[in-house]
Amino acid sequence: MRIIFMGTPDFAVASLKALLDAGQNVVAVVTGPDKPAGRGQKLHQSAVKLFALEHNLPVLQPEKLRAPDFLAALQSYQADLQVVVAFRMLPEVVWNMPPMGTINVHASLLPQYRGAAPINHAIINGEKESGVTTFLLQQEIDTGNILLNEKVKIEDNDTAGILHDKLMHAGARTLIRTIEGLKNGSITPTPQDEKDGQPLKHAPKIFKEDCVIDWNNSTEQVYNKIRGLSPYPAAYTLLDGKVLKIYEVDKEQAAPKSTPGSFETDGKSFLKFNTTDGHINLVSLQIEGKKRMSVEEFLRGYRFD
Repeated sequence: MRIIFMGTPDFAVASLKALLDAGQNVVAVVTGPDKPAGRGQKLHQSAVKLFALEHNLPVLQPEKLRAPDFLAALQSYQADLQVVVAFRMLPEVVWNMPPMGTINVHASLLPQYRGAAPINHAIINGEKESGVTTFLLQQEIDTGNILLNEKVKIEDNDTAGILHDKLMHAGARTLIRTIEGLKNGSITPTPQDEKDGQPLKHAPKIFKEDCVIDWNNSTEQVYNKIRGLSPYPAAYTLLDGKVLKIYEVDKEQAAPKSTPGSFETDGKSFLKFNTTDGHINLVSLQIEGKKRMSVEEFLRGYRFD
């Protein structure tokens, strides 16, 4: 079976590696164009491109997915199947090209958490379980017929970064099972059940304004938001008018001594912010203009206004 793989970040590399390790015939890789990054604005190659080049796989980097030259190149590989992991939304002319269609690996248990940021939103909402789903692409995003899924437990101290890695490996495993099932005819695509009694939860893209911490929420809500945005894009608050990104915290259920958003510190070992019903103790953070550091490192060098 001739497979074209489409993806961009590290999350997708695990699935591409799994395909090669399983002896699947990946005939080409499609990824995003090189982009300038960093202070020098040097062109940055995607994680998928770097991996593909290391393994001598042909790489396509279209600016526009409907461009005639890209479509012709795609067609020339005569793929039986396309696999998409963490890539752009595809036009029908692309996802409908191979005879077996296009499989997507999505980091949630569909139909829950459709959208661009399922990992973040699952933790922010305090979920105890997530997972991955393979499904066949169709016109509306994340709505195609389900092939397989795998559940993954979310621990109380899991951050978005930790869950990302769990789901990355689960996605790779599930993709291989899916392709084998399609080969031997053991998988029957199943329509997504949107009427199972559970309200649909969505996972839209996260913007900077979504990362502001509202200390008027409960300790549990603030704790979930911080770990759901860690390490990227990171929840933040203002301290003396400066942006303070918060990465790791402990929660403390105790009657706050002051108003939500105010903080307490001994200037040496702890810095904690009040919520409506407790405290959030900072463990690692980054003040505007400085590197990420532990709260002890921060307190040794910071002078409060």
